[in-house]
Amino acid sequence: MGKGGALSDGVVKKIILSYTYVAVWIFLSFTVIVYNKYILDRKLYNWPFPISLTMIHMAFCSSLAFIAVRVFKLVEPASLSRRVYLTSILPIGALYSLSLWLSNSAYIYLSVSFIQMLKALMPVAVYSIGILFKKDSYKNNTMLNMLAISMGVAIAAYGEAKYDSWGVFLQLGAVVFEATRLVMIQILLTSKGINLNPITSLYYVAPSCFVFLSIPWIFVEFPVLKQKSGFHFDFVIFGTNSICAFALNLAVFLLVGKTSALTMNVAGVVKDWLLIAFSWSVIKDTVTPVNLIGYGLAFLGVGYYNHLKLQALKAKEAQKKEQSADEEAGKLLDEREGEGIGKKGDSQA
Repeated sequence: MGKGGALSDGVVKKIILSYTYVAVWIFLSFTVIVYNKYILDRKLYNWPFPISLTMIHMAFCSSLAFIAVRVFKLVEPASLSRRVYLTSILPIGALYSLSLWLSNSAYIYLSVSFIQMLKALMPVAVYSIGILFKKDSYKNNTMLNMLAISMGVAIAAYGEAKYDSWGVFLQLGAVVFEATRLVMIQILLTSKGINLNPITSLYYVAPSCFVFLSIPWIFVEFPVLKQKSGFHFDFVIFGTNSICAFALNLAVFLLVGKTSALTMNVAGVVKDWLLIAFSWSVIKDTVTPVNLIGYGLAFLGVGYYNHLKLQALKAKEAQKKEQSADEEAGKLLDEREGEGIGKKGDSQA
């Protein structure tokens, strides 16, 4: 390859790392989704308590993060003021808890494949909330694309064999809260200049999630669990499930922090197709032709949206390089002018 087309070792390393983050996140997300479905589904493990399951995850994540930070001191805790914690960490914790609660609840009512189709609305939610938080600008062609994605999801919902309105409501609510969380993470990590690694992210966010979830748990699930007899905590099932959830939480913060919310959206599309295929072939969920047509339309819309975002990022990077080159040229010119003035003064002397 020519000099202009060759990739530096740093760029290649960055590309490999990005693909590694994506692959790990897809695998862990896939595992946790199928595992949670198994636990919550009344026809499988039959433990339909999504808040309790999420609280187990958060308690486990909080404990491991605390041990890593305070006991073994593997990482240094961030110096966060009370104001930053209240205005940044707590909102993310609240959004995360709501997103996990509603998304896990949806698995009780909907198939894995249909839930993934509904998740195609994530770019619509991210774009809309990005406009609301002034992280994105309104564009007519982008909004038309969002409408096309929404139409595709609506067609997929129309063709769903086991449609449940309450399950759809729960999943759509989870999408809205998750999209808001993704935008807030970008604001927290970039705009405020706070550097949180995956461990410290869980160290601060997971405990707040647990506290927020405990409020609805007391009123919704605790009375039912109290009356439920014959249940014995299965350490193998819930332990391995919690380990997967901990690893996924690390991967989520790592993927968004080291790449971007856009990368996570692109990776999510690949993961959703894999889950739909798995749901149809292994779990034996019904996937109708109308489902696939609708999701195919939404998929094309999501792909086009991600393409536009990628082009915008490339243009921004090119602009930064051009500005940097102009500044460097200006410095060289100033230095040469300074040298010329110095030589002129010496000759006059």
